[in-house]
Amino acid sequence: MDASLLFSDDNRRNPFPIYAQMRAFSPVLKVPPPFDAWLLFDYDSVKRALTDHETFSSRVPAPPWFIFSDPPVHTKLRGLIAKAFTPGMVAGLEPRIRELSRNLLATEMDLAADYSIPLAMKVISGMTGIPDNDWELFRRWSDTILRISYSRSGGPAAEKTIADFRAVSAEMSDYLREGQHSDLLAQLMTAELDGERLTPQDILAFFQLLIVAGQETTANLIDNAILCLIENPDQMARLRQAPGLLPGAIEETLRYRSPIQWMMRTPQRDIELHGQTIPAGQLILCMIGSANRDAKQFAEADRFDIARNPNPHIAFGHGIHFCLGAALSRLEARIALTDLLAAGMPELVDATPWTPRQALNVHGPASLRIRFRKDRAEAAY
Repeated sequence: MDASLLFSDDNRRNPFPIYAQMRAFSPVLKVPPPFDAWLLFDYDSVKRALTDHETFSSRVPAPPWFIFSDPPVHTKLRGLIAKAFTPGMVAGLEPRIRELSRNLLATEMDLAADYSIPLAMKVISGMTGIPDNDWELFRRWSDTILRISYSRSGGPAAEKTIADFRAVSAEMSDYLREGQHSDLLAQLMTAELDGERLTPQDILAFFQLLIVAGQETTANLIDNAILCLIENPDQMARLRQAPGLLPGAIEETLRYRSPIQWMMRTPQRDIELHGQTIPAGQLILCMIGSANRDAKQFAEADRFDIARNPNPHIAFGHGIHFCLGAALSRLEARIALTDLLAAGMPELVDATPWTPRQALNVHGPASLRIRFRKDRAEAAY
């Protein structure tokens, strides 16, 4: 398959028909250069690659973030970062998230550009101590880092993407060295594990990861949830009448329209999957968005069901690399969706196909114009 077809805007809006074809006929697929990667589409293969870190290494051609490392380095870095990223710290953000959400709401708006992206970015900027007057700088950093996934396409555009990322990394390093530090960053700078502290390079890498993963996953989760509910009015009505189903609706959105569509791994040895041999050292894309639609794992996998139980999706990864920010993302989504549904019945302003976010590994709209209408019969919200 031509990777440019798989990653076209049309297919990134709705990759699920192609995913179904691949699971049926080519669950393991080699994509030629410039992407030059093996794609895994079925649930069992993807979960195995995410879980078996001794066979499938997380060391891949990517920025030097701790998620792209293996034990013992990953264990040390994750342990240090987890000390500052505690459940208590996440819970303490709830009042600020509620305030931001209600200040951003409008009766008609671009859900992505005016609400979910600013909400997630302002939460992260507050955590990292970035003041409001540096908002545009923060946004530019985030947009530049997001585009790094395009570097695999090769050519001058990829070279510019890499050069831009390096320039932004230098800016961010200076910013961290010269600026005031939030409690989170201060804790990271002083945290110790077995007598070791994070280096300035470790802090910069986590700062970059937090900016991208901390806002991109959450923003797409919120946008995708509203898309799912609009496209499935029976589930919208069900949720509005029974708000207690909201946690299940969030988990089903994570499965049905996974914000992160793939994660990278590298096999440490030759691996045979579905009759094909993936050579050691080759890049693997674990297609999470496809795995979460695998009918062998999920009954009626292409049906959006907010009461689905069990729902063993792997949208946040699995095993030792399970997302540290999952609890924060779920908290932001719960607050946001409660406020959005309380505003009225969301509907699309027009039927123009939405433009995907500028990162090949994520799924969600860069722009989504919606408005709210009040029903005569008030819902439980």
